[in-house]
Amino acid sequence: QLQLVESGGDLVQPGGSLRLSCVGSGFTLDYYVMSWFRQAPGKEREGVSYISNTDGSTWYEKSVTGRFTISRDSAENTVYLQMDSLKPEDTAVYYCAACSVGYRCYDLRENEYDYWGQGTQVTVSS
Repeated sequence: QLQLVESGGDLVQPGGSLRLSCVGSGFTLDYYVMSWFRQAPGKEREGVSYISNTDGSTWYEKSVTGRFTISRDSAENTVYLQMDSLKPEDTAVYYCAACSVGYRCYDLRENEYDYWGQGTQVTVSS
């Protein structure tokens, strides 16, 4: 069975940190552009970050640049999202997704993504 499973979401105070994990099973994540999306209450899902499957280049949405870091662990078939200096506006369900169509993945159009995880809740509140 091909699937992505996220974990690591939690309730954290503003200024705190979390590390989200996305484990792949049934396929090798190294062959895919891997992205993190999030959906806040009452808002559309948005792309937060991606990591290339060719040169390891990364991209971050403006509001998380300098605070979030995406990475891969090939041996663990896992992608991570390290989130530091968290703000209440980071509260959302976070999803990882895998895309195989090369540069088209970088537009972060959801219909280009092949596999999605079930999501993990991140709540930033005092």
